[in-house]
Amino acid sequence: MSGDVKAVHRSFYEAIETGDVDLMAALWVDRPDTSCAHPGTTPVRGTPTILRSWTMLMASSGYLQFFLTDVQVAYMADGAVAVVTCTENILSGQGLEDADDFQGGQVTSTSILVHGGGQWRFHSRHAAPIIDFTTDDEEDD
Repeated sequence: MSGDVKAVHRSFYEAIETGDVDLMAALWVDRPDTSCAHPGTTPVRGTPTILRSWTMLMASSGYLQFFLTDVQVAYMADGAVAVVTCTENILSGQGLEDADDFQGGQVTSTSILVHGGGQWRFHSRHAAPIIDFTTDDEEDD
C-alpha cells in the first residue's frame, strides 16, 4: 500500500471493480472516526461499518467500471493529509436484460487520505451524483 496518493486512490476503484474485499480493507485506516458517504446516503462511520457497507455494495453489484476525470490532489498538514477530488464516470451493466446493454452515470467524489507508517490510506470519502440542471430551453440555444 505504499506509494503515491494517486496510486492508492486508483486501487480503491480497482477494489470496487473486481470486488476485492481484502484490497478495500487494506486501503482504509482503522479508526472509529473514519467516514464514508455513498451517493444518496448519510455517512457511515467507523472502519468496520464502512468495510461492511462496501462488501455489501460489491456483492450486490454487477459489472462496474470507473473512468476517472478531473483528478486533483491537494496536500495539507505538512504533507501528511491528501485531499483527492475527481469525477467518476461510471459504466454499469447492473439489472439490464441484455448483457450487451450498459448504462452510465457521473458522481463527484472527495476523498481524504492520511499518511502514516509509510502508507497512504483512506480516512474519509464522500460521493454525490452529478445532476444536470440544463433545461430544454438551454439545450435549444
